[in-house]
Amino acid sequence: MSEFFQVSRWKPGPLLPPRDARDGALVFVVAVLCFLACLTAFAALAANRAAHGWTAQLSGSATVVVRARSNETPDSAAARAAETLAGVRGVIEAQALPREKAEALLAPWIGAEALVDDLPTPRLVTLELDPKAPPTAGILDRALRAAGVDATVDDHSRWIADIERAANIARFAALGVFALIAAATAAVIAFATRAGLAARRDVIEVLHFSGAEARFIASLFQNRFATMGALAGLLGGAAAAIIGALARYFAGGVGVAPVLPLAWIDLLAALPAPVLAALIAGVSARLAASRIVREMP
Repeated sequence: MSEFFQVSRWKPGPLLPPRDARDGALVFVVAVLCFLACLTAFAALAANRAAHGWTAQLSGSATVVVRARSNETPDSAAARAAETLAGVRGVIEAQALPREKAEALLAPWIGAEALVDDLPTPRLVTLELDPKAPPTAGILDRALRAAGVDATVDDHSRWIADIERAANIARFAALGVFALIAAATAAVIAFATRAGLAARRDVIEVLHFSGAEARFIASLFQNRFATMGALAGLLGGAAAAIIGALARYFAGGVGVAPVLPLAWIDLLAALPAPVLAALIAGVSARLAASRIVREMP
């Protein structure tokens, strides 16, 4: 009787035990990959914000180089150019810079000792433009020619194009790094799935030969590794958010550096990490398990 009750109390264990000695190492590796992916997302968002900020500053301003004619002084030519451009629609303010500021801009290029008094230094006129409807360089140039001012307008379009090109490169680089990290995560999960199947091959073979479908066996590994991926994504995303918050706090509230402004809202990019990690882990495990089961005779 005692043997009967002992047998009746026996319950079959799960095909995959809830814990495995190798799970900790796998969670750590996937968490590190998620951490790097989140940092990449933060850097991409900061670079994108910096590019937009620089573009907005450049598109809202322009510089005019004024050359004096034979019958006027450089200062009077700059003043006339500023007065002319101030009346152009879309120009908020036009200011002629004094000789000292113009020479300060030339000094790094030709040397301070070369700036003699007789040197015909061009004058600069800075323009503050309406960001909603800034005038084009052609409109400003026509206004200057109509007033008889010899000047060259620089609307910073070349610099804006360079910044936009650099921003696009940063975006594509971030996407490339993210794709590499996702591929590495999938490879790690697939390797772990193969190891798990190899460790329990005898049980799987019994189920397989008993008529268990491949998708049933694959679903066991899918659920297991999806749960582990979610945990790893949560740990990696939380660590990246903490690092980003500390970087913003200790950098004076601007982010990694003034050239890479990281906003608090950018830290929300770490929120999808558990879901994405669980999705990648689950799909990778299911594909690997299905392929291995199909290889069985």
